Amino acid sequence: MSLLISPAPNGLPVTAPAPEEEADEESLTQPLLLNGLRRSASNTTSQVAIVGSNVCPIESLDYEISENDYFKQDWRRGEKIQTLQYIFMKWMMCFFIGLLVGLVGFCNNLAVENIAGTKFVVTSNMMLARRYTTAFLVFASSNFGLTLFASLITAFIAPEAAGSGIPEVKAYLNGVDAPAIFSLRTLFVKIVGSISTVSGSLVIGKAGPMVHTGACIAALMGQGGSKKYGLTWKWLKYFKNDRDRRDLVTCGSAAGMAAAFRAPVGGLLFALEEMTSWWRSALLWRAFFTTAVVAIVLRALIDVCLSGKCGLFGKGGLIMFDVTSANSAYQIWDVPPVLFLAVFGGIWGSLYNFLQDRVLRIYNRINERGAAYKIVLALAISIFTSCLLFGLPWLASCRPCPSDTSEPCPTIGRNGNYKKFQCPPGHYNDLASLFFNTNDDAIKNLFSKDTDAEFHHLSMLMFFITCFFLSIFSYGIVAPAGLFVPVIVTGAAYGRFIGMMFGSHSTLNHGLFAVLGSAALLGGSMRMTVSLCVIILELTNDLLLLPLMMLVLLISKTVADTFNGNIYDLIMKLKGFPYLESHAEPYLRQLAVCDVVTSPLQLFSGIEKVGNIVHVLKTTGHNGFPVVDEPPLSHSPVLFGLILRAHLVELLKKKAFIRDPVPAGSDAFNHFSADDFAKKGLDHGDRVENIQLTDEEMDMFIDLHPFCNTSPYTVVETMSLAKALVLFREVGLRHLLVIPKVSGRVPVVGIITRHDFMPEHVLSLHPSLAKSKWKRLRFKLPPLVKFF
Repeated sequence: MSLLISPAPNGLPVTAPAPEEEADEESLTQPLLLNGLRRSASNTTSQVAIVGSNVCPIESLDYEISENDYFKQDWRRGEKIQTLQYIFMKWMMCFFIGLLVGLVGFCNNLAVENIAGTKFVVTSNMMLARRYTTAFLVFASSNFGLTLFASLITAFIAPEAAGSGIPEVKAYLNGVDAPAIFSLRTLFVKIVGSISTVSGSLVIGKAGPMVHTGACIAALMGQGGSKKYGLTWKWLKYFKNDRDRRDLVTCGSAAGMAAAFRAPVGGLLFALEEMTSWWRSALLWRAFFTTAVVAIVLRALIDVCLSGKCGLFGKGGLIMFDVTSANSAYQIWDVPPVLFLAVFGGIWGSLYNFLQDRVLRIYNRINERGAAYKIVLALAISIFTSCLLFGLPWLASCRPCPSDTSEPCPTIGRNGNYKKFQCPPGHYNDLASLFFNTNDDAIKNLFSKDTDAEFHHLSMLMFFITCFFLSIFSYGIVAPAGLFVPVIVTGAAYGRFIGMMFGSHSTLNHGLFAVLGSAALLGGSMRMTVSLCVIILELTNDLLLLPLMMLVLLISKTVADTFNGNIYDLIMKLKGFPYLESHAEPYLRQLAVCDVVTSPLQLFSGIEKVGNIVHVLKTTGHNGFPVVDEPPLSHSPVLFGLILRAHLVELLKKKAFIRDPVPAGSDAFNHFSADDFAKKGLDHGDRVENIQLTDEEMDMFIDLHPFCNTSPYTVVETMSLAKALVLFREVGLRHLLVIPKVSGRVPVVGIITRHDFMPEHVLSLHPSLAKSKWKRLRFKLPPLVKFF
C-alpha cells in the first residue's frame, strides 16, 4: 500500500492510504522523488516536444480562473466603469492586432516581391546576354545567401521560429504551452526568416508563418508589457490569464491567415475549423472584426502600390484577387472529370502527408546532432532546389508566342506568363515561366483564364512532380516555412494536367481545373472543407465555382481520410504535443477515472510549514496541490481547495509567514494584491530555487486558505474516463480533482491532468484495451513501406 504524506499543522507528517496524483506536465522531464518514493514510471507520455527545431519541455495551460479570496475581493470592489473598460480593451486589442498583422503581411509581400524580383531581373538580363553560367551562379548564390541568413538567425536566435508554426499555435489553443513560441525574438525571426526563405526560391510558403506571426503579435500585446525591460501597462492587467490570452491568440491566428491571402472570412473560418479547440459567439465577433481590419489595411496599402510606389510590388504576391477574370460556365458532363480530379487529389494528398511524415522523422534525427547539421541541411536543400529550378527549363522546348495575348511575349524582367529564358526572339519557355517566378506569381499564371495553349503537358507534369517533392523536402529545415502555398502550387499544376488530359471532353478551361486541383490537394492534405472553400473563393472571386469546389473538397477529404490524418495533426504527433482530440475513443468508456491515477498523492494542509512547502516544490514538478483541512481546523478531513505552484512561489517570495500554526486572518491581505496572482509573462515567473530563506523562516508557517481556489472542478472516482475527457477539454482545465464516492475516506483520491487522457499512458496501464481502440477505416500499408 502506497503512503500519502501530508504534513499536519504541527509540522509532523500524517499518513493515509491514497492513490497518486498524476504528475503535471513539467514534472515528467526528469525522474522525481515524492516523499522518498520514486514516482511511477507507467506514464510513458513524453513531457517534451519539438518546438520549431529544438526539443523543449512543455506544460499545460489553465483556462480555469483561480477563485481565491483575492480574486473575489478584487471583483467585489470592481465598478461598472472597470467592466466597460475591460470590454472596450478587448475590442481595442483586436483592432491593434488586425492593424499590426495587416502591416506585417503587406511588408512581407512587399519585401519578397522586391528581393525576389531583383534577383530574377538580374538573372534574366544575364540570360539575355547569353551569360548562362554567370546567370546560374548569381541565381544559386542569391538563394544560398538568403537561405544561409534565414537558417543562421533561426538556429542561433530563435529555433522556435522554424517551420510553419501552425502546429505550435494549434497545440497552444488546445491547452499546451511551449517556451518562447510567442516571444519577441521568435516574432522577429519569423518575419525576417520567412522573407528570406521565400525570396530564396525555396518551395515553401508564407501563410503558416503569417499565422504564427499573428499569434505572436496577439500574445505579446496581451501579456501587458515586460517587467524585465520596465515596460508594463496596468490597463492590460485584465488579460493576464490564460483564457483571455487564448482568445487573443485565436484572433491573431485568424488575422494571420487573412493577411496571407487577403481572405478575411476565410481566415476567420480557418481559425474556427482548424486552429481553436474552444469557440463561442463573442469570440466569433471579435475575430471577425480583427480580420475585417486586416482586409481594410491591405486594401488601402495595395491601392498605394498599384500606383507604382512600391518598387516591383504590384498585383502579385499572395494577395491575389479576381485571377480568373471572368464568369465560369460548366455543364453536367463536366462533373465526371471533376470527380476524377477529386478522388486522385485525395490520394495525392494522403501520399503527400505520408512522405512528409517520413521526411520529418529523418530531419529530426539530423537536427538532433546540433546547429551545424541543421544549417548544412538547409543549405543542401537550397543548392538542390536552385539546380532544379535553373536546369529543368532547359529540358522544355521553346514555344512560339501567341498572337492574341494581351501581355508582352516574351516577358523580359520580373512579371509575366511568358519567360524568354534561353529561347530565340518571338518564343518563350513555358516551364521557366513557372520556375522563374515566385510561388505567388506561379499560382497566378496557373490560375489564369484563356491560357489553355500556354503550357505543354510534359512541362506541366514535370512542374507538378518537382513541386510535389521539393515542397516535401523543403519543409522541416531550420527556417520559417509554410505548407499552404506549396500545396496550392502543386495542386494547381495537378489540376492543369488533368484538364489537359480531358481536353475537349470538358468545357472547363485549364485555369478552372487548376483552381479545383488546388482545392483537391488542399482537401487531401489539410483535411479542411469550409475554410478552404471560402479562402479559394476569396482568392479567385469566382462564386460560380462554389458547387464544384464543395464537391471536390468533400470527396478529396473523404478519400484521404481512409489513409492517414491531416498534415498538421501528423506534425503535432511527431513533435510530441499532447493534443486532446474532440472525440473520446470507445475504450475510454470502459475505464473510470480512478483507473488511471496512481500513487502517491501530495497534499498540503490549510496551514502549512514553510520548510515542507519548499521541499515539495523543489522535489516535485507538480503545478497544483490539493489543500485539505484536518483537525483541529475541521471536525474531519475536508477538501478546502487547490493551490497552484506559482501562487506558492509568490507566497515564499513575499515571505508572508506566521510563527504559529493559526489562521492569519485579515492581516494576510496587507501583503498582496490581486495582481500578484495574475498570470506571469513569457518568462514563466519566478522559481523556488531563486528564493533565499533562513533556517528560522523555514520553521515558520503559511496560512494557505486565502490563496486557494475554493471551487476547483471535481469528479467522482467512478465517472467514466470518456466523460471526464469531455469536461476537461471543453472547460479547458489543467487539473481535475478526483473525489471518493463514499465518505469516511481521504477527501481527494487523485488529480487528473492532460496526460492521463493520452493513449500512450492509458494503454500502458491497461494494455488489454489496445485491441478495442477505435480506428478509422483506413487501408493498411505493406510492412516494407511502413519500415521505410
